[in-house]
Amino acid sequence: MLRGLHYQVKPFDQSKLVHVVSGKVIDVAVDIRHWSSTCGKHISVELSEENKRQIFIPRGFAHGYVVISEFAIFQYKVDNYYNKESETGIRWDDKNLAINWPIEKKDILISDKDALLPSYEGAKIF
Repeated sequence: MLRGLHYQVKPFDQSKLVHVVSGKVIDVAVDIRHWSSTCGKHISVELSEENKRQIFIPRGFAHGYVVISEFAIFQYKVDNYYNKESETGIRWDDKNLAINWPIEKKDILISDKDALLPSYEGAKIF
């Protein structure tokens, strides 16, 4: 399963602290702060129950992940409430971002909502 690059716009934007309780994922954060020298760049990190790593994703970053184990239990701590009307995102396979998801394209499962997300160029950025 792959979860697309989601984020919430102001005033409901969120910072997240993320870790995996069980299983293994590749977690991706994309800088979408228009004023940043790293805008449009991303990082990927493996989170697993074995390595016990966490990743802090600040406001102004889109977030996604792909499960690379049979299943995974993911845990988030966020600093703002979820607001459905403020949620948006970017396509997981956007060519401009060039994210190397470590899974065969034919094996990727995404939600209908993620399939409809705009490209990076069409997304609302900070």
